[in-house]
Amino acid sequence: MKSLHSLLVLVCGLSLAGSLQGQVAPGVFGITKITKTLITSPQFTYSGAQGYQPYQANQPNQWLEVEVEFSSTPEYVEELTLRYHVLVNGKVLTGEVTHTNVAAGKGHRSVMYVPPQALSRFMGNRQPIQPAAIQNIAVQIVQQGAVKDDTSLVKAPAQWYAALPRTAGLLLNKNETPFAALYWDRYEMIKPASH
Repeated sequence: MKSLHSLLVLVCGLSLAGSLQGQVAPGVFGITKITKTLITSPQFTYSGAQGYQPYQANQPNQWLEVEVEFSSTPEYVEELTLRYHVLVNGKVLTGEVTHTNVAAGKGHRSVMYVPPQALSRFMGNRQPIQPAAIQNIAVQIVQQGAVKDDTSLVKAPAQWYAALPRTAGLLLNKNETPFAALYWDRYEMIKPASH
């Protein structure tokens, strides 16, 4: 009778493990979605100076916005870093953003931007930039130096970006762009830069 009970527990355990496959396990983080969008620079109106003529771009510049949705199961995490690897015309642009006070739950969002000048540089000044020019994007979730998840927009071998030429410093977090004041509640808090 005891062996029958053990067998049932084993079968139920395997069945449960199979149904949880692909889900985030307790204490783990998971990337659920990566979205790439080419967007124009935001237009702001300023009327504080007498005789001021607002600058109006003839042709709005295009930024690459990379938005990541992720889930977290710990009650709160003080710091969580997302590392971005964006493949543009055979070269990988890298950058990271550290979020603070990440609560448990689904639907957390992080965002990074590639400015128009960087896109133009890596596309050989070809305009307009087409979405297909962004060949792939990989994002890693890192906690205390350990990679907790590593997901790509387009299916590819693990860490496909490691063997390609990389350029750092051209991916900007939201606070470093003209989008800083927009959609404040949509994204996780960004850790302020150290002084």
